[in-house]
Amino acid sequence: MYTKLTYTVTEAADLLGISRSSAYECVRRGEIPSLTLGRRVVVPRRARETLLAVEPSGPKPIRREGER
Repeated sequence: MYTKLTYTVTEAADLLGISRSSAYECVRRGEIPSLTLGRRVVVPRRARETLLAVEPSGPKPIRREGER
């Protein structure tokens, strides 16, 4: 079975559940690691796996004044 080593930014966007334009913006800001091969921008499979393996940071509990 063939496993892709890279994804297009559009494919990565679909896998991450974000829009294509958001994915390109994240690539531009460096939030999604990417490689430029000639004129193509691709997202390595390992970068996508790393992004999805990160524990989500939920909202932090609100503390009242005087609480520790």
